[in-house]
Amino acid sequence: MKKEYLKLDKIEGPLIILSDVEDVSYGEILDIDAGGKKRKGKVIRVEGDKVVAQVFEGTAGMSTQNSSVRFTGKPFEIPLSKEILGRTFNGIGQPIDKGGKVYSEKKYNVNGRPINPVARKYPRNYIQTGISSIDILSTLIRGQKLPIFSGSGMSHNELAAQIVKQAKISSDSNEEFGIVFAAIGVKHDDANYFKRSFEESGAIQRVAMYLNLADDPIVERTIAPRCALTAAEYLAFEEGMHILVIMTDITSYCEALREISSAREEVPSRKGYPGYLYSDLATLYERAGMMKDSKGSITLLPILTMPNDDITHPVPDLTGYITEGQIVLGRELYQNNIYPPVNILPSLSRLMKDGIGEGFTREDHPEISNQLFASYSRVQEVRALSQIIGEDDLSKVDRKYMEFGRKFEGQFITQGFDENRDVEESLNLAWNILGILPEEELDRLSPEMIEKYYKK
Repeated sequence: MKKEYLKLDKIEGPLIILSDVEDVSYGEILDIDAGGKKRKGKVIRVEGDKVVAQVFEGTAGMSTQNSSVRFTGKPFEIPLSKEILGRTFNGIGQPIDKGGKVYSEKKYNVNGRPINPVARKYPRNYIQTGISSIDILSTLIRGQKLPIFSGSGMSHNELAAQIVKQAKISSDSNEEFGIVFAAIGVKHDDANYFKRSFEESGAIQRVAMYLNLADDPIVERTIAPRCALTAAEYLAFEEGMHILVIMTDITSYCEALREISSAREEVPSRKGYPGYLYSDLATLYERAGMMKDSKGSITLLPILTMPNDDITHPVPDLTGYITEGQIVLGRELYQNNIYPPVNILPSLSRLMKDGIGEGFTREDHPEISNQLFASYSRVQEVRALSQIIGEDDLSKVDRKYMEFGRKFEGQFITQGFDENRDVEESLNLAWNILGILPEEELDRLSPEMIEKYYKK
């Protein structure tokens, strides 16, 4: 028989504290009745007979005297079926689209299970985003974790929406592809923008959306990405689909962790974040991947805003340690009205070498990617020199590099919000722009590739 506890010791922010509690485990869900209003909570600390729990709906209107608590003996679980595609849920997995409940024989623990490294399969093949600067220079590989580092006020929301609209696996594959989109701590107008964008493009039918709004309780923000990843695991490993998970904004999630850690009176680490931030982020990121006994895959594209555009801030810094590369959006490109403002030099995809080239994209892809990086790097040096001596006094070759830099940013990196380029189109565009440079400057390309594709 379950006990009911009729008195709380203390309420602190989103936390409640009870004592004289028996047979309770960490992560257990509890049902709370506060003056007739039903809420749910989760045990986050057990010390002897004392329990600290966080309340998902917040503690507003609760008092220590009018609240009753029952422990369920279960972790936080959500029902899942393939019908979640095309649906919209809140941060704790409850439908908010008037489509009714999700009916399923099983409920799934949102904390997930870590993938055994022995059971992992090495990521191969690619996901086409339709964006040249990503597909050619930082290719997204199935099963990869590739974060996008942005800054406050930049166009990362538009980029996320465009990727959701355009992303697909290779056209010769008959495998199913779906997207799980998690918005964490976003404003109402941003949430409406995402919904409207997906509906207008027709992409909504293959998207499961989990929306946590900025005015939702802070605790819900820590559950939303776990609900999204649990849905992705179900679709990938039980339904055999290839799933792309897009999360924005991971910085909001980390700030929620910091706020809850402060309420728990834990000793803070760098910039006030909890000392376990690295391991907590790893419990999210490491749920992406491919498994040997499943044909499905989970590819993770988390988006985070860097406070003050500081890439050494704890959130992007720790994210970089766990993930396999990063796509960095540049403030200078954004201010020059270049969309998407992908700064290619600090961007990289560590797994792209194994998912591009002959048999995947096109034979010239690895070499042309290296050449574009090398040439654009030289552009930066020439621009710095031109600021000192003026462009008119540059050598003939250096002036060619200046022209290449302008065309590369204006035609290759820049593309419209509704412009969907396939890999073949992006590679041909890259060759056209490289045609500005003299053949002897193309030292990263083999003679065979130059003979086949180079046009002056």
